[in-house]
Amino acid sequence: MKVAVEELSKVEIITREAKVTELTHEFSRFGITGLTVYNVMGCGVQHGTQEYENETREELQLLSKQVVMVVLPSREVDKFLEFVEKALYTGHIGDGKIFVTPVTNAIRVRTGEEGMDALVEGELD
Repeated sequence: MKVAVEELSKVEIITREAKVTELTHEFSRFGITGLTVYNVMGCGVQHGTQEYENETREELQLLSKQVVMVVLPSREVDKFLEFVEKALYTGHIGDGKIFVTPVTNAIRVRTGEEGMDALVEGELD
């Protein structure tokens, strides 16, 4: 197995379901050709407190959210994060969280392509 030449990063965005379509519609301008979206339940530091509630909850209440996961070249991450933050920002509780982690390699199983080659359109057989 060869090591990927270009550094890659995984960005996981946790946000309200209503924001996902709006957010992902613009991903292609960053060269993102694939993404994964999954439904999750969770809460942040407010323990699931809704915006209209007067006091912060003592107990955790899990709220429905979605996670959007993409892998892109590390050199693109700062511009991408700036876009995501602007797209998600409302100033209200629940705007979301973004996690960025390094990816040591990506492999397209069907063709054996690695690194960035595994993430963009490749061989069709």
